Amino acid sequence: MIEAKDATQSVGSGMQQALGYARLLEVPFVFSSNGKGFLFHDKLSKGTIEREISLDDFPSPEMLWASWRASQDMTGEQEAIVTQDYYSDGSGKTPRYYQLLAINKTVEAVARGQNRILLVMATGTGKTFTAFQIIWRLWKSRTKKRILFLADRNILVDQTKTNDFKPFGSAMTKIEKRQVNKSYEIYLSLYQVVTGTEEEKNIYKQFSPDFFDLIVIDECHRGCVAEDSAWREILTYFSKATHIGLTATRS
Repeated sequence: MIEAKDATQSVGSGMQQALGYARLLEVPFVFSSNGKGFLFHDKLSKGTIEREISLDDFPSPEMLWASWRASQDMTGEQEAIVTQDYYSDGSGKTPRYYQLLAINKTVEAVARGQNRILLVMATGTGKTFTAFQIIWRLWKSRTKKRILFLADRNILVDQTKTNDFKPFGSAMTKIEKRQVNKSYEIYLSLYQVVTGTEEEKNIYKQFSPDFFDLIVIDECHRGCVAEDSAWREILTYFSKATHIGLTATRS
């Protein structure tokens, strides 16, 4: 994060403003400049947190990455997961800053072995696109090879399949018949399709309990928390998988 001011101001005059932005973005490296020099604020430093540097001393991206990686005590395997790139269609579209935070924090948590994750994002902030990027990065890095995405309305499943999840292409299928095809890697389902009557329950039981590496539950506040809910049955059956819940409410 760099905040630049004009030459009439001091080198550190933009630091407080930059620190405010950095808190929102959770950026550990902050710079203030007046065009003549830089004030470097390193939140990860174990020594001097803030010091003035010249342009020649400005740290490279590789130096900053090495500093961040060391502060996280990250293994090579974990680094391979968190550095897997986002999906890009070539249009230049990138996740918004809050989506980036949600994606990065989730991927980092999975890399560290956390298997129960809840994302709380307000309505209209792009939960499905965020979920797609999380799944894409974990799938491309082969951290998670078989994934189930659950929603509670058929229109949501169809829209997800044809819009945000379209890049998965032939690796993706929608569960909608009594017999399932186990040759795919990305599965989308209306949760009522795989729960309900005993006959319907046999659909998800055609998969072994360890078939899925990752289950993402959209609008999970609508039922999966209750002990007797249909979604809870699925999550219990696939308890070995990583579960990521998406919701717009904490209640």
